[in-house]
Amino acid sequence: MLRHNKVAVPLLGGLLTLLFSASQVAVADAALVAKGEELYNQNCSVCHQPDAIGKTGFAPSLANPEFLSIASDKFLMSTIRDGRVGTGMPPFSHLGRDSIKAIVAYLRSHEKGPNQAAKVDAQPEAHGDPRLGEQWYDYICSTCHGMSGDGYAAGGTGTAIGKPGFLHKVSDGFIRTTIKKGRSNTRMRGFQGSDGLANLSDQEIDDIIVYLRSLSK
Repeated sequence: MLRHNKVAVPLLGGLLTLLFSASQVAVADAALVAKGEELYNQNCSVCHQPDAIGKTGFAPSLANPEFLSIASDKFLMSTIRDGRVGTGMPPFSHLGRDSIKAIVAYLRSHEKGPNQAAKVDAQPEAHGDPRLGEQWYDYICSTCHGMSGDGYAAGGTGTAIGKPGFLHKVSDGFIRTTIKKGRSNTRMRGFQGSDGLANLSDQEIDDIIVYLRSLSK
């Protein structure tokens, strides 16, 4: 019996240490999210609205679950840091890395499922015909995103997906997944499958991506 107790004591001690460490991490994460929310309200909410829900034709939702599920921390941090040239999104590099990281942590607090960014970004590059892609873009995308992907600046309700500030930061997988699945509770509907607005084929979607890439060259 004594021998069993000698074994149980260090095991119990190790378990308590793990639980204490986990609680410390949870407290630290909560503090980071709280700091991020404060910074978000000071710097971002005027455009992206409280709770990051966005405003159609003005600023996109940053709390959208489909967006967050495929957006990497690198993408979010670099976008906040660099802004989007040619749009209303200014750079916030003056905040510094730690503050930007806190804002990203706050945005992540809206996430509803596992992050798929690594898997999405690992998808193969798109190959196709930009001429066909332009035809599809003009037919189904330009109404919201503008004829050259200028977004809100062109009077559209969609973001500026033709600008280098966007195209240089996203993978083809990010664009492909967004076109296929869309974004819930936004005007960006999916364009593949029986419920898709156009039920585009994989190749037709890649043609659109290749066309978009040509806009930033």
